[in-house]
Amino acid sequence: MNPTKKLLSIILAGIAAGCLIAAGIILYKGHQDNIEAEKALEELREAASQGKEALETFSTESISTENITTEVSGEAPHSSDESSPSADSSQPTQAAKPSDAETISSGTDNTEADNTEANASAPETEELPEAVPNPYADSYLSNEDMAGWLSIPGTNIDYPIMWTPEDENYYLRRGFDKKSNSAGCLILDTDSCLDPLTTNLIIHGHNMKAGTMFGHLTDYKNESYYKEHKDIILYTPQCQRNYEVIAVFYSQVYKKTDDVFKFYKFFQADTEEEFLDFYDNIKELSIYDTGVTAEFGDHFITLSTCAYHVENGRFVVVAKETEPGDYYLPIE
Repeated sequence: MNPTKKLLSIILAGIAAGCLIAAGIILYKGHQDNIEAEKALEELREAASQGKEALETFSTESISTENITTEVSGEAPHSSDESSPSADSSQPTQAAKPSDAETISSGTDNTEADNTEANASAPETEELPEAVPNPYADSYLSNEDMAGWLSIPGTNIDYPIMWTPEDENYYLRRGFDKKSNSAGCLILDTDSCLDPLTTNLIIHGHNMKAGTMFGHLTDYKNESYYKEHKDIILYTPQCQRNYEVIAVFYSQVYKKTDDVFKFYKFFQADTEEEFLDFYDNIKELSIYDTGVTAEFGDHFITLSTCAYHVENGRFVVVAKETEPGDYYLPIE
């Protein structure tokens, strides 16, 4: 072999070997970064779990104390709301008629009776439950970009949601610690907002082969899986928001000129027409009928991940907000 060609072959072989070694190092480093990021998230999950257990213990002790007080006093626990039914609620209550002296001194006939009637017909102000510590306070304090924490009970979807309006893709390949991470984070669409709350919150996540992030979201294509995982929970700085899955479907990111329903363009319904356009379309697209319905004024959460049935495919799970959970104290 020509000495020059032989030398060139050796050089090329060396370069190829170097590239393989470099690629191996990069993959190994990325794998280690992912492991470290997952460990950090696990610590945050553990802290939140302890916080939830503390709240449950506090709630149980409060109920026990209330029961003990009831047994000692012989009175049933009651709300501070005066309109709550009592043991004598079956008997109509009549307003006392003012005496002639009271009528004269008031300067207006039947003033007290009129006030009583007005108070009875006035709408009651709904009182929020007592605020409790936020179990994810440590997570919010660790990263100011965290908008909430998403959890689907019974699955491995248990992650923080990041919101960076100035750069929606900032956490596309970064972990919660802001370091390079191929799995990225769950991302709240920049056009969604928690305060004030938009009609629809869209959350994007990678469909990871390892099953992390939204790697198992496509399991909802099976109705049996849906029936076992109907509930979705979003922990925000203000409160716990509970959702129930209402529709599951395949879609895609369309061209701007395509005149079709684009789920990823719906954030706010200011009119019933806008609401029904979204609602009717997701129900029609749904792979199966969940039996869950919605009406104008309801709020949704939409989970979206990549799918490969078409180019730029998406797999989508939409859930409707139901009754709220705990309200939280300010995070300090």
